[in-house]
Amino acid sequence: MNINESVKPVKRPEKILQYGEGNFLRAFVDWMIDILNEKADFNGNVVVAQPLEKGMADMINAQNGLYATVLRGVQDGKTVEEFRAITSISRCVNPYTQFDEYLKLAENPDIRFVVSNTTEAGIAYNAADRLDDRPQRSFPGKVTAFLYKRFEYFHGALDKTLAFIPCELIDKNGDALKAIVLRHAKEWNLGEPFIAWLEACDFCNSLVDRVVPGYPKEEAEALWKKLGYVDNLIDMAEIFHLWVIETKRDYSAELPFDKAGLNVIWTDDMSFYRTRKVRILNGAHTMTVPAAFLLGLDTVEECCKDPLVSTYMKKGIFEEIIPSMEGSETELIRYANDVLERFANPYIRHLLLSITLNSVSKFKTRCLPSLKAYAQKKGKLPKILTFSLAALIAFYNGTLANGEMTGTRKSGEAYPIKDNEEELKRFAAIYKENGVLNAGADDALAPNALVFNARNIAHAALSFEDWWGEDLRAIPELENAVSAHLEGIWKNGVRAELEKVVA
Repeated sequence: MNINESVKPVKRPEKILQYGEGNFLRAFVDWMIDILNEKADFNGNVVVAQPLEKGMADMINAQNGLYATVLRGVQDGKTVEEFRAITSISRCVNPYTQFDEYLKLAENPDIRFVVSNTTEAGIAYNAADRLDDRPQRSFPGKVTAFLYKRFEYFHGALDKTLAFIPCELIDKNGDALKAIVLRHAKEWNLGEPFIAWLEACDFCNSLVDRVVPGYPKEEAEALWKKLGYVDNLIDMAEIFHLWVIETKRDYSAELPFDKAGLNVIWTDDMSFYRTRKVRILNGAHTMTVPAAFLLGLDTVEECCKDPLVSTYMKKGIFEEIIPSMEGSETELIRYANDVLERFANPYIRHLLLSITLNSVSKFKTRCLPSLKAYAQKKGKLPKILTFSLAALIAFYNGTLANGEMTGTRKSGEAYPIKDNEEELKRFAAIYKENGVLNAGADDALAPNALVFNARNIAHAALSFEDWWGEDLRAIPELENAVSAHLEGIWKNGVRAELEKVVA
């Protein structure tokens, strides 16, 4: 039996246009709308627009928009598993093959909100976009054409403006989308009345938080037996969810998430929530992963189970990151405990190597503010965060060939180092200039038994202002501490150096 034989679609007005048909939105926004329909009488469905030429529209329509979510996690120390059949998606339109049908959506008076997740690269300006393209290449281009069609059809009626709530993982995502849409409107000469109407649309900034592994390929058949039907769109996610939406208007009556018991926060300033997530959740990842990976661990769950790494991570969060932050300490500690519980989720296989992508820019955003604030408040360097910077530099020790860099763990296992090409070239040059062959140093954490000049490498790596936004050598004692940690890592190994830091 397939899902269409077991679960029936529910016909409701299409109130939300969604750009993006991937796992995250279906296990986050569409899951929430399904609960709103059940518990808060929202009585609305989501119509999805496929943002890229190749996507999942055919699969979604083949199942009439139906699929199941499987939520798994740890709550109050107990493992939890929840199944839910989602009926909130009415259909998925592909603008690349159904452009007229896509624009026709602009004529729907019921559509009130627009949500999106087109990845961090989606909210980007494309100079090649034109109004008469079918469709426009970029997401903002498609949005501009859609809004102009709506403006013309409803003769500029202000009660037909829309509220956008982007979910892309960039800072001020709503502001960024609005700026590009306005740029297109001006460059396409769409007129001042349309631009004034655009200004009346609301582009909210939002912050989303839920880990969504997506389709559980390895256990799909076992889950079908539990569900009682075949579902090719099963979407797996963790139990925890948080959506912070920054807006000057009150939409809580139109989207009554509170009545449905959902963890959605409406605010006129999301700065605290963004800082909390970036510096505690994301910061803990970036602070921990390079050292843990070099130590031989592979997943976040393994970090939580390893006594040394777990202690390292907790000390970094509770003794350095939280004391460096402003705001309610009680709330920050509560959030941090939730984060650690999520990290320990046995159902989520979160690979450390995937978290290492673009670690330099991540450290600048996630960890450096905590390091600097702690040093300023306490008059000394934070031990864990300082060591984490050294571990990051050690992680970037690799061989560059054909634009790709490969590092080597102490076990001899090769691993890819993913970052932009310029940063990889600089690291490769630093290590090449400061390494000497020492055939007797079989304990060296480096390929070809190289021994490195830690002082020179730290001096060079900390000097790149375009990496860090400043010359980190200006922070008192940071260069000395980082070079000492690098020396310890290469002479004694990561675990021995980590034990010293934690002790």
